[in-house]
Amino acid sequence: MNILFVSISTVPSLCGHSISIDLIHELCRNGHSIYVLCSQERRNGKPTSVSEEAGCKIVRVRTGNLTKTNVIEKGISTLLLPYQYMNAVKKYYGDIKFDLVMYPTPPVTQVDVVKYIKKRDGARSYLLLKDIFPQNAVDIGMLKTSGVKGILYKNFRRSEKKLYSVSDYIGCMSQANVDYLLKHNPDISSEKVEICPNSIEVEDKSVTATEREEMRRKYNIPLDKKVFIYGGNLGRPQGIPFLIECLKTQLENTDAYFVVVGNGTEFGKLQAFFDANKPENMCLMQRLPKEDYDRLVAACDVGMIFLDHRFTIPNFPSRLLSYMQAKIPVLACTDPNTDVGKVIEEGNFGVWCESNDATAFSKAIERFNDETWGENAFKYLCDHYSVESAYKTIMNRMEK
Repeated sequence: MNILFVSISTVPSLCGHSISIDLIHELCRNGHSIYVLCSQERRNGKPTSVSEEAGCKIVRVRTGNLTKTNVIEKGISTLLLPYQYMNAVKKYYGDIKFDLVMYPTPPVTQVDVVKYIKKRDGARSYLLLKDIFPQNAVDIGMLKTSGVKGILYKNFRRSEKKLYSVSDYIGCMSQANVDYLLKHNPDISSEKVEICPNSIEVEDKSVTATEREEMRRKYNIPLDKKVFIYGGNLGRPQGIPFLIECLKTQLENTDAYFVVVGNGTEFGKLQAFFDANKPENMCLMQRLPKEDYDRLVAACDVGMIFLDHRFTIPNFPSRLLSYMQAKIPVLACTDPNTDVGKVIEEGNFGVWCESNDATAFSKAIERFNDETWGENAFKYLCDHYSVESAYKTIMNRMEK
């Protein structure tokens, strides 16, 4: 099949690894011709470009800034995106007849591109529903349902409904996502909705005892402490104020050490906390090169996930997979609407608590004494989140 993969993300290289790139690789391995359409944000200072990489053709479309910017600029850039993508499709993929168009959210404004390809080529369409937008932005105060921001919200909500309508199939990350989608969008047929979660090319990224010691010494992390790591985006969705409250409860914990690594709009709040308290059992680092980050995660004992308690939509963070590949258990502090905590506890590879109860966090810290949890995490990853499984799910739909 000729498959068009449309993404909002900037893809520096198809030779690396990510949820989307791993799926693209799997599609290629199974004999499909893959064409990618992704963004190249204005801040990079590069024009629209076309290249051949890893057996795929990729068009990087110059767009406005979609990440690491204020909500107004992000909103305007997102609204302009479909026009920029449409022009790119006509210019660079005008002579390609597509059988399938695939697209992860965000953004919901891809609907015009999808409709165009379906009408032009008679293609089928598969939505990989990663985020339920714009409700997630409303939950944490980035958008409102009234006023000036309400205009943006209503526009995005209309696009969201259109995207669901134009999608022949919708793959959700978990059962909670399926349930939420059908409950809040009763016009969607349940027959076209299924679970197709975040997936990766499974690789054992655990480290030896020698490598563990090497990485801990490199970053001045104690060798004799149980080390808890949070890595990834430090923004509003992660509920950084609650993360800080949790860290405050651990300032006197002499048995544990806490590592926070990443960047984002809320990094300054964490920096202020570290500057004011100068904790001896914690460290804060900016984002690391991916190879170093993966090895550092594997050198720790527990991976942490944080989500803002205000979320009404069921997020399912992709960083869970990096912890599972490293064979370390997981502590998830989230709102009660996501089922990521349920998955972790039923899979017997970690602990969940609500992200509005720092006392529950402290109690959860004490529960990480089961040495089998790390192996359980990797087995669960192999059984449920391999890219081969996701590929089979998608292709089964195509065959039907």
